[in-house]
Amino acid sequence: MAMAILTWLVAVPLLGVVTGMRSMTAMAVLCWFAYRGDLSLDDTWAAWAGKLTTAIIFTVLAVGELVADKLPKTPNRTAPFPLLVRVILGGLVGAIVAAGLNGSEFEGVILGVGGALIGAFGGFLVRREIVIRFGGKDWPVALVEDASAIICAVFAMGIVTG
Repeated sequence: MAMAILTWLVAVPLLGVVTGMRSMTAMAVLCWFAYRGDLSLDDTWAAWAGKLTTAIIFTVLAVGELVADKLPKTPNRTAPFPLLVRVILGGLVGAIVAAGLNGSEFEGVILGVGGALIGAFGGFLVRREIVIRFGGKDWPVALVEDASAIICAVFAMGIVTG
């Protein structure tokens, strides 16, 4: 019972927050957990997420995003298109976790989307504030954000898979 509450109230929204910070990271981590068999997606609509090919594709996309985030011409995550991608992927991650747990995909979508919005706007504001307050460069803060996103995604999936 306690793990179910942690999963729905902490892990799924946290995966959404990670998606808001780095759109592909939560999905890549989720796919690796599913591929390893820690999150059973067999016989669900989300079985594709547990394939090796899917895990590799999302990992390549996640690494590409980590690199692209440091480039000067990369748009803000709160710009319309990047935000839309984060919201869609946040909902997808929530729905996939729900499918793996035989829960309500609708609830998973809502929690994932809510987390993605918090992660996108909150991550943007926190990162900007740290750079302004300490008068430093954005790059080191972005690297800390990268590491935080990865650690939080693995932590959240650890909760999901018990």
